[in-house]
Amino acid sequence: MSKAGSITPLMLQYRKVKDRYPDAIVLFRMGDFYETFEDDAKIASSVLSLTLTRRANGAASEVPLAGFPHHAINQYLPKLVKAGYRVAVCEQLEDPRLAKGIVKRDIVDVVTPGVNFSSESAKTNNYFAALISDEREFGLSFCDATTGEFHFAQAGLDQLETYLLKVEPLEIVLPRDNAGENEV
Repeated sequence: MSKAGSITPLMLQYRKVKDRYPDAIVLFRMGDFYETFEDDAKIASSVLSLTLTRRANGAASEVPLAGFPHHAINQYLPKLVKAGYRVAVCEQLEDPRLAKGIVKRDIVDVVTPGVNFSSESAKTNNYFAALISDEREFGLSFCDATTGEFHFAQAGLDQLETYLLKVEPLEIVLPRDNAGENEV
């Protein structure tokens, strides 16, 4: 990454947002478009068949860029989520004509495969699961975010695969304290 003083104020703002959501593709609202930058732009251009271009970035040269009109978000956002990506939507929080300096922006929505409310996802169950385990057994809770259906189970680790194949969650969360500690 470039030194903060060598990049444009807009890219500095973008990177501050991206630092808070490093595992999400950030859709960054710029006027009438949602733009993606850097690695997010490469992914978006591939998944969404967008042209990958470059944006001037001050003394830090150029960064990859791919975008689409803001009114097409309902067309493009579900494609990213269906491809398995977590997407953070960053909106302009003030009218650009009235802003002094750079327009204030922040994340207003985070959409993941397990928490997706598009009309396409409402056609099937959209299970979001939480899993905890130790060496002998697991606890699994899962809900369908679109219908509110909720279930939970506790059983021996030998039965975990059976439960996961039956439920087919689109997303599984693990507690931070044991994420990566167990081979689940």
